Amino acid sequence: QVQLVESGGGLVQPGGSLRLSCAASGRIVSIYGMSWHRQAPGKERELVALITRGGSTNYADSVKGRFTISRDNSKNTVYLQMNSLKLEDTAVYYCKVVDYNGMVYWGKGTLVTVSS
Repeated sequence: QVQLVESGGGLVQPGGSLRLSCAASGRIVSIYGMSWHRQAPGKERELVALITRGGSTNYADSVKGRFTISRDNSKNTVYLQMNSLKLEDTAVYYCKVVDYNGMVYWGKGTLVTVSS
């Protein structure tokens, strides 16, 4: 059994910052990819950012220059630093982990609300 626990969501004003965390625990083999996805009301889930074990990253165009993904392999934890938040960043943010066996795990999500 593998658990992903996300934290750090909340209410923030436009232009503000939040830092999301996602810790993986349980019976998990070495993690390859870690990523953040989000789903806004009435929209499909989309990739926000991903990071490989080696540290290679990729970002959605909408968050480039504002969000930074990082990971601590020793803690099986991935972070998402979100700066200059916009109203359109409001969504439920989900953590996703892929291990070297190709197993995929999702967190339950954390709500980020950007509002004045």
